[in-house]
Formats: sequence, structure tokens, C-alpha cells
Amino acid sequence: ECTQLPCSRHLPTVGEGSSSCSPAPSPAPQPLSTMQRTAALILALSCTAAALTVPKGNAALVKSASAIAAPADLDAAPARAVAAKPRGGGMPLFMGMDVGLLGYFFFWYLGNYYYNITNKLALKNSGGASGYPMTIASLQLGIGCIYAIFAWAAPDMRKFPSITADDVVTMLPVAFCAMMAHCASVFAMSAGAVSFGQIVKAAEPAFAAVLSQFVYGKPISKAKWLCLIPVIGGVIIASVKELDFAVSALVAACSANLFAAFKGNENKKLMDTPGLKDRLGTVGNQFAITSLLSFLMSLPMMYLTEGGKFGDFKEVLKTNSLVKNNFLLSGLYFYGYNELATMTIKKTSAVTQSVANTAKRVIVIVGVAIVMGESLNPLKLAGCAIGIGGVFLYSIIDSLVKKK
Repeated sequence: ECTQLPCSRHLPTVGEGSSSCSPAPSPAPQPLSTMQRTAALILALSCTAAALTVPKGNAALVKSASAIAAPADLDAAPARAVAAKPRGGGMPLFMGMDVGLLGYFFFWYLGNYYYNITNKLALKNSGGASGYPMTIASLQLGIGCIYAIFAWAAPDMRKFPSITADDVVTMLPVAFCAMMAHCASVFAMSAGAVSFGQIVKAAEPAFAAVLSQFVYGKPISKAKWLCLIPVIGGVIIASVKELDFAVSALVAACSANLFAAFKGNENKKLMDTPGLKDRLGTVGNQFAITSLLSFLMSLPMMYLTEGGKFGDFKEVLKTNSLVKNNFLLSGLYFYGYNELATMTIKKTSAVTQSVANTAKRVIVIVGVAIVMGESLNPLKLAGCAIGIGGVFLYSIIDSLVKKK
């Protein structure tokens, strides 16, 4: 009997041709470790570069700094230089393209892709759903918080927000929903295939539509309701012959969708708070504060659900480098890609966001399934295509109807 994790069904790597369990096999994901570390470093550097970007509103500060350096030149040249930069980025246009925005998209996709891989590896090699999913989910948030604190502490990297205690209280609902969405998503990944969880999570617009209509009193159009038919139908089709299907994974992914939908609506309410945007300062600060609050709120849940196993989890980290490395990397990837996604969304139109999210989900579902050796039968691919196509149509249908 093979006693190694994950034994004969260990995760395949590129070029691996045998699934038998040998007495001392090399860890399956080792060939990817260098790529993963490199991607994490690049992602952290890109977030740092974004944090150092001069906002458009700081033109006056740039002008005053130039005046100190060259008091004789008091014209408006510094202001014109800042205004000529792409929105939110400090990089120039190349052949009509915003290089900074393209970089945001690339590293957003890269971070999301590697997060799903490292997250699944950490979960599977620590016992899956019966291991430490809540502990991993909570501490992943904590790893991101370390980067956020570093960004505030580092000189000239990111200014600490001037928020009040009332602002923190106002942000609690968003942080709670973000924490629950993340934890439920991690549990879904621990209980089933990454590709299956991502397909179910693609149905989030259905949950958002119901909440918007019946909880927040913001009706959606009939056209959008009709678009939910292929979304839900695609998820059902993809689930029919899912080899790694588990009811717990389906329930957890649906719960993640529910809390993500609540988060979206609560975030809209939060941004209507007078003066809050100015006190937060940047999108990065908003995400950092939300992450800190989410982490703090996840600790009691971690203690209640897996507190008795925390000692065992620490021992796993000491003895299993596969779990430790992927766990640490997944936390960095999660924070990095989410912050870049937030910045990207702020710089693009609604249609561009819809295309970007659709493309990202397709890349993650197909790419991760190939790397992790998950099933991609024709029926599952068809359901995936139908569901994600419905999500894209849901995102743009109102603008298409208005044009007619």
C-alpha cells in the first residue's frame, strides 16, 4: 500500500508518463517551483511599481517639487508632463497602447493562474477537504496583509490612509463578505477539481441578479434575466460527467458566489460614503484595509473550525516543504493578483472588464486543468463554453439592447 501523499494520483508534471507510486518519487510540482517563485517575485514587483505610480491628482505636488529643484523655471511644464501620462500608470504609450495597462492585465492573469495551482497543491498535499482548508484560507489573507503593511512602512511607496474609526466600521460588511467568499472558494477547491469550482463560480451573476432585484431593490433588465439561462445551464452541463464532483464542492462554490455578490453590492454602497475615497487615497489602500479586516475576522472562524488541528498544521509546514512553499506562494499570488485586478478594473470600461474576466476564467480553467491533470471531457468543455459565454453576454447585453 502506498502511504505517500498524494500517492498514485499525485499531480502530474510536464513530461511525466507514469502514475505508479515508486518507493521514493520526486515531488510532482518541483519542476514548477522556480517558475512559481519567479512569478511571485514579478507579481510583487509589479504591485510595488503600481504603488509607486504618481496619481493624476498629484500634479501640483510634482510641480512644487520641480520648483524647488529649479526655482527659475516656474512655467506649467511639470503639470503638462503628468497629464500626458496614461491614466493610473507612469509608462508611456507604445504604438497607441497603454503599456502600463497591458502589464496590469498580464500580471493579473499570471497571478490568478499560479494562485489556483499553488492553492490546489497546498490543499491536496495537506489532506484536501479533511485537512486544513480554513487554516490555509485564513493565513493566505494574513500573508497578503504582511505585504500591505510593508507597502505602508517602506519610504515613499504608499501613503497610509487617513481613515476614521467610523470608516473602518463602514468597511466591515465588505470585509466580512470578502472573507467568506475567499474561505468558501478555498474549501470548494479542496473538495473538488479547480476547473469544476471555477465553472460554478462563473455563475456568480445569477446570485448577483437575485440579490440586486430582491434584497437591494435594484431591478435588472429582462434581457439580463434571459442571459442567466445559459449561465446556469452551462454549469449543469459541465457537472453531469464531472469525475471529481462533490456536493460539498458545489455548495461551497455557490456560497462563494453568494458572498461575492453581497460584497459587490456592499462595495457600491461603501463608495457612496461621503469623503471616503479621499480618505482612503488609493485603490491599493482600499484593498489593503479590506484584506486586513478580512484576515482579522477569519481568525475566530479558523479557531472554531480547525483550532484543535493548528498544531498538526504547523508540523505539516515543518515536515512538508511542498505544502509550505505552495501555501506561502498562494498567499502572495492571491493578494497580488487581486490588487492588480482592482487597479485594472478602475482603468477600463465595463465592456473591457467583461472581456477580461471572461478570458481570464477560460485561461484558468483550461490551463490549470492541463497542469493538474484534471478531466476536460467534451461535455465539460461545452458546459464551460456555454456558461462563460452566458456570463459575457450578461455583462454587455444592456449596452447592446440600448444601441438598437
